[in-house]
Amino acid sequence: MITGASSGFGRVLAEAAVAAGDRVVATARDAGSIAGLGFPLPLDVTDRNSVDAAVAAAIAEFGRIDVLVNNAGHGLVGALEELSEEQFRSVLETNLFGAAAVTRAVLPHMRERRSGHIVQISSVGGVVGNPGHAAYATSKFALEGMSEALAGEVAPLGIRVTIVEPGPFRTDFAGRSMVYSQPIEDYAGTPAGALRARFAAQDGKQPNDPARAAAAIIRAVRDGDAPLRLPLGPEAVARIRDKLTAQLADLERWEAISVDTRFA
Repeated sequence: MITGASSGFGRVLAEAAVAAGDRVVATARDAGSIAGLGFPLPLDVTDRNSVDAAVAAAIAEFGRIDVLVNNAGHGLVGALEELSEEQFRSVLETNLFGAAAVTRAVLPHMRERRSGHIVQISSVGGVVGNPGHAAYATSKFALEGMSEALAGEVAPLGIRVTIVEPGPFRTDFAGRSMVYSQPIEDYAGTPAGALRARFAAQDGKQPNDPARAAAAIIRAVRDGDAPLRLPLGPEAVARIRDKLTAQLADLERWEAISVDTRFA
């Protein structure tokens, strides 16, 4: 079962899974946009009634859901100060609370069977917070924290979790799936302003192939030793390594002060 299958990773992954012989429940807010793609269902991840109806329909059709892919989401470019309250809450409703709602709806069925795999489509932005992408980073950092805790909760019940962290892939993420806040001039010459310009310029020119990402995700799902986190693309691997290396260096440099907290 794949959410957000009308475009981007969701569509490419659904097509790849169908081609591989899997039975696919493709979902999107507009079911007409996925007509003919597996077993299409309408699903708005921000509407709990819609979530419950789609999961019930999938179970009724196939008897079970072996793999859930929470892919539905969108970006939001803007420095924290530039964001409206509505924009901030909207990206969290879809990227975080939507993924949580679908996960919670599917879990009872996986738990009953003591089997299943939940794939959360995060981002390199779920590990490295980009200036100018504050709300998106918030949604993906939170998704990763939720999913890491979830992995520990459901592993004893035979259910696996994999967090996918893509870098720049040639989908419509930087195009129609990206929302832009109203800019404040003072940020134009800052890293936040640079990110705004970079996203607009890279649409349709990203260096990585979504079909290869889909193949990697399918390979991970079919591997009995799938990782908790799966970065995709050389940019993601490099940026995550740089982040973790710098974080470890800070930890070691400040360790003597950090651990000196006991009562005398």
